[in-house]
Amino acid sequence: MVPENYSAGLISQSFWFHEFKTVVKLHHSGMELAEIKKKCVEENLFGADKEYRANRMAGYIITRLKNMDDTLAEIFSESDLPTQKLINLFVIIKNDRLFFEFLYEVYREKVQLGADLIEASDVNVFFTKKEAQSEVIAGWNDGTKKHLRSNYLNFMTDANLLTEINRKKTITPPVLDVAFEQYLKTNNLDMFIKALTGVN
Repeated sequence: MVPENYSAGLISQSFWFHEFKTVVKLHHSGMELAEIKKKCVEENLFGADKEYRANRMAGYIITRLKNMDDTLAEIFSESDLPTQKLINLFVIIKNDRLFFEFLYEVYREKVQLGADLIEASDVNVFFTKKEAQSEVIAGWNDGTKKHLRSNYLNFMTDANLLTEINRKKTITPPVLDVAFEQYLKTNNLDMFIKALTGVN
């Protein structure tokens, strides 16, 4: 399940799909998490411009890996590219309450209403509502909230939940891979199916 507390941690992250895929492969080959982090930093597998940046990237991506059990890692390894990107998004939102709520409350509603686009105003209304509900979010500065809003839309585009057409974010809800969907159902994670696809 998602964390109880809100976090602005995604402000420092990107979708990092290829980096995530590299880490999953290393873990699948038998490497322990500490070994993976050391290899990523020492060999600069992510092409970071500075060592501290490589360290941070490795830390964030390994946190995503911790949200995968062996079954999901196996599904990831055997899946096509669109499903792998969705799994990357899943392990991101599994660790981020606010982003999960954005998908569940805004994206899902848009899909159910048959809307074509997600617009900046939709994101702004969501953040305004959450500021009224949470002192934590209300305490974030405008730059943090702006960066998070941008990241949410970028991550959704990278995962193909949105498609950018003429600079507009067109809603393109995915059809989940059978194995991934069954994994979520088996583990009582139906709320994530709803968040990712917009289904009831």
